[in-house]
Amino acid sequence: MLSCSHCVSRGVPREFRRVAEALFPASPPNKVTTAEAAAFAGVLGIGADFSKCINATEAERQKFLTYFKNNLDLLIQKTWVEKADEDRKDKLKSNVPVLIAYIEQADYQRALEEFAQILEELAWLLFGPQSRKDDFFEYAFRIDTQMGLFWWYAGHLGSFFSQGGAELDGETLKAVLFLGICFLTDF
Repeated sequence: MLSCSHCVSRGVPREFRRVAEALFPASPPNKVTTAEAAAFAGVLGIGADFSKCINATEAERQKFLTYFKNNLDLLIQKTWVEKADEDRKDKLKSNVPVLIAYIEQADYQRALEEFAQILEELAWLLFGPQSRKDDFFEYAFRIDTQMGLFWWYAGHLGSFFSQGGAELDGETLKAVLFLGICFLTDF
């Protein structure tokens, strides 16, 4: 799992702290409103797409998930890796249908856990060993602020996994999940 050893105030540039702290509050269990997720989506530059997706009909959501899967497949295929990492690419491609199946079943807890694993592998494919370093988020922010915020988000998804037996509501999990899916669909 991508991990962040920095608190919000050290890992996120000042202009993003308010929305980051709303999405990832200091004390669990995390409860995120759609408005807080939409604010975060706006900072990521995907506000309109996020709103469309979160309010989509089933047919519209299926179409959107097809775009997501196609874009992620393309991203995985076009990522150059060492021969030793080819297996990682294949494993990652096989995880995408599992994620889609969880979303279609509205099992957002398992979908979010699967998505976190996908993002961890994707970070490795895109950034190599740098993605496992303590300063990865700061590195990503230096490349591009929205990309940095996205990878910071990815590193904090674990805070939404079952917290001491407390179940998070489906709407919170769905909103957090679709933030990342919308970002990767437009990546």
